[in-house]
Amino acid sequence: MSNIETEPSSARSMRNKVPAVILIFWIIKIMATTVGETAADYLAGNLGLGLSNTTWLSIAVLIAALALQFRTRRYIPAVYWFAVVAISIVGTLITDSLTDLMGVSLWLTTPLFALALIATFLAWHRSERTLSIHTIYTSRREAFYWLAVLFTFALGTAAGDLVAETLSLGYSVSALLFGLLIAAVVVAWSKVGLDAVPAFWMAYILTRPLGASLGDLLSQPGKYGGLGLGTTGTSEIFLMTILALVTYLTVTKRDEVGHSFVPDASLPGLVD
Repeated sequence: MSNIETEPSSARSMRNKVPAVILIFWIIKIMATTVGETAADYLAGNLGLGLSNTTWLSIAVLIAALALQFRTRRYIPAVYWFAVVAISIVGTLITDSLTDLMGVSLWLTTPLFALALIATFLAWHRSERTLSIHTIYTSRREAFYWLAVLFTFALGTAAGDLVAETLSLGYSVSALLFGLLIAAVVVAWSKVGLDAVPAFWMAYILTRPLGASLGDLLSQPGKYGGLGLGTTGTSEIFLMTILALVTYLTVTKRDEVGHSFVPDASLPGLVD
């Protein structure tokens, strides 16, 4: 996946739509996944909207967020991360709706979402010959990217709930387990020679159940193995932190790739 590609003529006016993958990227990503878990619970439970109404409302917000993202011609931190938070909430609600409303087992949804994600990657690579996030400069590549992101959130939610709740390992153990798996990916990439592109996507998938486990650990009452901060408190803390970090990125432009066309080989996929 390191072949240098020829820049399509249709991409000349569009800069890469995804931020550089630096440490702050992963911090915001994990916090966004945590918000996806706690905000979904807050809207459905605390506000009394119910799971079904919350799902449809969140889908409407996601459509608006993606419409705004697709209209931009370059990476804009506030627009991009708004879409990530919205898709995190929807990914959580899709899994919860299948499990709680339709009675579909997590043992089934987890492999189904894994297959959907694999199918998305195969279609993406067959069409574009790359899965690199450093060359998201056409609308088609952007569509593949956001579809893959949606399935990573749905898969991560299902896998996280399967490990923490169905297997009864608890939130602390689940967070530790997924954290160790992410560390293993980093070691494989930095020391063993794992290609940057699959390393990125493996880490990206695993941050979802890690964030969900952290969200449940912080928000759930002590009798359920949590710290009792509640969904409101946890969501507010993480959303304010995300807002501060996105403001920092907007001002400093620290995470801008800065090119309309970036060959796959020029930027690593895990840490820049």
